[in-house]
Amino acid sequence: TIESRTSPRFETARAARIRTQRAAPPSTGALLANVALTQGLFGVLIAGGAFLFAIPAAAFGVTPTPLSTGVPALVLGIGAGVGFWTGSELASLAGDGLGLSFDESLRERLAPDSPGGWVVLLAGVLPTIAIVEELLFRAAAIGVPVAGLDAPAWAMVILSSGAFALGHGAQGRVGMAVTGTLGLALGTLFVLTDSLLAVVVAHYLINAIELTVHEGLDIQPRDIVAVTN
Repeated sequence: TIESRTSPRFETARAARIRTQRAAPPSTGALLANVALTQGLFGVLIAGGAFLFAIPAAAFGVTPTPLSTGVPALVLGIGAGVGFWTGSELASLAGDGLGLSFDESLRERLAPDSPGGWVVLLAGVLPTIAIVEELLFRAAAIGVPVAGLDAPAWAMVILSSGAFALGHGAQGRVGMAVTGTLGLALGTLFVLTDSLLAVVVAHYLINAIELTVHEGLDIQPRDIVAVTN
């Protein structure tokens, strides 16, 4: 019968425990550890490649100018991060109005259930994600081809944004569209400032604010609209 195929009639306790563990999704702690490890290793590979091929730091958006690594870059990154997050919230509201749903399962799974978990997330995992993804999708995908191959900057912004969206396929089609738009915004910020610091700060704030507001404080965009109205 179908029942006997999906749930064996004769099964040892150990086999049942293994089957249950395989079916259950990983815990938040395990997921955060996996994300931090894989992102960290990928960052090491990017840095190793830059060292191996002697790519100058300037190609990655790291120069001595204030707009690249100074206080102005930090301020621009903070302002852009808050602004981009606000834009993504407005896009979410517009999507809700059109009956388009966002897949929020990954965000929910990343949300810790303890104060210590939030410290690890905000101080360790999210900074790692921001640094590695900006190294890849902005510095390496835009800065290096522009500096080394004289590639057109805005064409590289578009291409890198498409790759950025595809890299977030777990968020669904609507989420990919929003992520691609954020990629365009971050790419534009990188080209205008030539600053890896600015886009890393902006990227970090987008993720940190979203997780803190929606999962930590349990405030949704529609709740904010209801209060203001």
